Amino acid sequence: MISKKTVLALAEERMNELKCGLFIVELTISATNVIHLELDKAEGYVSINECMSVSRNIEHNLDRESADFELHVSSAGLDKPFRVLAQYTKNIGREVKLVTTDGKKQEGLLVAASDKELMLETSRMEKIEGKKKKERIVEQHVFPMNQIKETKIVISFK
Repeated sequence: MISKKTVLALAEERMNELKCGLFIVELTISATNVIHLELDKAEGYVSINECMSVSRNIEHNLDRESADFELHVSSAGLDKPFRVLAQYTKNIGREVKLVTTDGKKQEGLLVAASDKELMLETSRMEKIEGKKKKERIVEQHVFPMNQIKETKIVISFK
C-alpha cells in the first residue's frame, strides 16, 4: 500500500517549487490505492496546470511495479465546506454560510478566523423608533471552531 507520508512529501515538494501559495485541503488513499488529493491556494484559484504539475510529480515518483495506483488531483470546490484553517483565512471578507453542531444556521461576512474561533458580521435594516428611515444594524457573532459543523462560501451571481 502507498503511504500517505510519501504522497504528502511528493505533493509538498512540487508545491514548494511552484511557489504560488498552494496548500493541501485533503488527502485520502483507499485500500485499493485510489489517491484523492485536493488543493487550494492562498490567493486566487488553483489552475489546471498547477494540478497537473503536482499530479505528475507524484505519478513519476511512485513505482507502479511495487503498487499500482489511481491518482486524482483537483482543486477544492466552491460548493464544498471548508476543511482547513487556511481556507477560512483565505476567504476573510467573503460572504459565508455556517451550520453549528446544534443545527443553527448563520450567514454573514467572514471577518476573522483562528484555530479557536471565527467571527461573522451580519447586517439588517431596522426601523428605529422616532426616525422615518430604517437604519442598518451591524452585529458581530463569534463561533468557537469546535461548535461549527460546516462552513461554505455563499455563491452569488450579482
